[in-house]
Amino acid sequence: MRSLRHLRRSAVLPPLVLTLWGWVLVWSSLSSRLDLLLNAAFHPVVVIAGVVLMLLGLLQLRLLGRRRAGVAPLVWLLSAGVALLILVLPPEPSFSDLAASRPDSLPAAPSLSFFLPPEQRTLTEWVRLLRSQPDPELHAGDPVRISGFVLDRPGEPLQLARLTVRCCLADATPAGLPVDWPEEANPQPDQWFSIEGTMIVQERNGVPVSVVKPNRMTLIPRPDRPLEP
Repeated sequence: MRSLRHLRRSAVLPPLVLTLWGWVLVWSSLSSRLDLLLNAAFHPVVVIAGVVLMLLGLLQLRLLGRRRAGVAPLVWLLSAGVALLILVLPPEPSFSDLAASRPDSLPAAPSLSFFLPPEQRTLTEWVRLLRSQPDPELHAGDPVRISGFVLDRPGEPLQLARLTVRCCLADATPAGLPVDWPEEANPQPDQWFSIEGTMIVQERNGVPVSVVKPNRMTLIPRPDRPLEP
């Protein structure tokens, strides 16, 4: 009798783990954790996959009494442990470390946004514009209103940057702007700042470049959706 009960408890574990993983996927989307890892366009796919897993797990539980119980392998226990860890420990990727190891070759802009007023351009739009119109004198004096994280590249001054993704962090591409940091700012990698200022021209390594001159800097929390398309 005791052996039979053990077999039945073991048979319950696989459908419970399926249901748990389904909930992990759905909850990750509802709690905005996916915004740290995946382009928002793909969130519905994750939610649908989670719902399917939950339905499969519940269906297996319903049919459990009609089939022979079996011993659950250790892999189901390990899988359940990983799922619980994901629920308990949120992802905390270092955008600065990731961006420092990636080439800054931005994908093509989804739409032409260069004709926006300067103060309405995002950081990524500014980077694309400066690459298409590299003469810094064209933009000197333009107002700037951007936000991003502090990017620390070895051997280079700290920049303000954003990450763009086609799908997920695996294909993330950094877009960074030079900043004339005030001495009192003391920016640290991965800190997020909102900056209002102007675009100026500075000579760096003997080359004139466009640099953001802050008039107002605010330390802000990481936004709910830090990745840009």
